Amino acid sequence: MKAAILICAWALSATTAQALEANEVVGTWRLVTATRKIVDTGETVDAYGGPKPNGWLNYDKDGRMMVICAYEGRDRPVANDKMTDEDRVKLHKSFFAYAGTYKIEGNKITHNIDTSWNEAWTGTAQVRDVAYQNNIVTLTTVPFKFNLDGKMSVITLIWEKYSRP
Repeated sequence: MKAAILICAWALSATTAQALEANEVVGTWRLVTATRKIVDTGETVDAYGGPKPNGWLNYDKDGRMMVICAYEGRDRPVANDKMTDEDRVKLHKSFFAYAGTYKIEGNKITHNIDTSWNEAWTGTAQVRDVAYQNNIVTLTTVPFKFNLDGKMSVITLIWEKYSRP
């Protein structure tokens, strides 16, 4: 319910969202939702297994960042020492994590990746459109081929600033 309220508030006020200032990004962010727009059809679907993937994003004041995300509904292997190769493949396909440096330029944020769960990303720059409003950061990818089905897609990630209860 909280996620739905945040999304509605963001959608209603999206026209007043502003570019992110460097000091506003510092801290820990919890993933609220991730949607995927399929470019060819315009269809919008849940990006990471369902409406509530589990993700965390951290930006520090020294210009380093890290992100970790697990798809909703991941299967749990029976035990770590009994995991099959099929289990490992499913887990790999439903998870991502990377770390590196970040740079904000206007309404763009660039993640320069130096460590990744997927070596194909290590050494690359991931550029996102970024908007900030009311402790919500929205990151949007450029169109790319989605890793699970190869369809050109745009991912929109909505992150809420985490504050300890």
